[in-house]
Amino acid sequence: MSAALTPGNEAAIAALVAEAARHAEPIAVEGAGTKRAMLRPVQAARTISTRALSGITLHRPTELIISARAGTPLAEIEAALAAKGQMLIAETPHLTTLMGVEAAPTIGGAVAANLSGPRRISGGAMRDHVMGIRFVNGSGEVLRSGGRVLKNVTGLDLCKLLAGSHGTLGIITEVTLKVLPAPEASATLSLPVPDLETGRRVLSAGLGSPFGVTGAALLADAPRALLRIEDFSDSVAYRSEKLRETLAEFGDAEIVPDAESRALWLAVREATPLGAAPSDAIWRVSVKPTEGPRVAAELRAAFDAKLLLDWGGGLIWIAGPATEGAHAAVMHAADRGTFTLFRAPDALRAAVAVIPPEPPPLAAIARRVKAALDPAGILNPGRMRAA
Repeated sequence: MSAALTPGNEAAIAALVAEAARHAEPIAVEGAGTKRAMLRPVQAARTISTRALSGITLHRPTELIISARAGTPLAEIEAALAAKGQMLIAETPHLTTLMGVEAAPTIGGAVAANLSGPRRISGGAMRDHVMGIRFVNGSGEVLRSGGRVLKNVTGLDLCKLLAGSHGTLGIITEVTLKVLPAPEASATLSLPVPDLETGRRVLSAGLGSPFGVTGAALLADAPRALLRIEDFSDSVAYRSEKLRETLAEFGDAEIVPDAESRALWLAVREATPLGAAPSDAIWRVSVKPTEGPRVAAELRAAFDAKLLLDWGGGLIWIAGPATEGAHAAVMHAADRGTFTLFRAPDALRAAVAVIPPEPPPLAAIARRVKAALDPAGILNPGRMRAA
């Protein structure tokens, strides 16, 4: 990939894109480049990075809103929110260790990839909290959608369209996000289980209880079910004990206290328990939680997969050999859900489908949207599907 251009403002990005569009010249789009090993490699003469577009442009704690330029480090936003007792709702993962990078991920990249962590099951996905967005389309035009208030219904909702588009529809320059107060305390019920199916049933029982579980993960080696409760200290203590009683039929759960609980879920957020080796390929599979143990069993039989289950068993992190055979096994196991090739060598990413094919009606809509926002097809060509 070519050295990245780092324009310092939105107008400069728009001018570069307009010039590239006139010459039908492909552009690779990135923030800090921390997700380069995800999805398909992009072949482009030039790379435009938004990392110089940095800084929080608005934070109204009483209105639960924050706006920031796309290149703002995710950690900077988290720190600013924490200073006011607030948090990003989607518990967005950084994944620097998993991706083998040192650069700090940006908020624009997190939105473009629609990355969500363990709190996804209770708080929703990253795209659900994007209230407003500014971006440069493939013609070099600056567009905006949404605004800076929670009750916002003006214009076309392009926010959800850009979230998860991986830079193929536009270059995000600024985002506005809804935030929430951070919980005062956290506790985790940790329960060893004999197998993943039993663990899935434990998670289901916890999520179906009235005690407000905000995290439900399953460690696959020496299987252990993890259920998180967050709130005010007294409420967490009471609800943790009640949930422990509810789960008594499965065994005696340990209650992991606040600091240890937070560290545990930080590890789950970053997929650290997966234990992926640097040479491993990494996939994420999303299925119905009841399908999680079946998928895990199939993949262990196919190539002795390393596994971590989140979102009540419905999100499965997988690490294994970076081969087309292993990838085919993941695709087969995820036939009733969806998959993403999250990290792999360029040769594998270029040779296989990194996400499932779209049904023809959806594919037709996607082509029309792409033609409207990037008529010359210059933005991250081939990033999600072979061009």
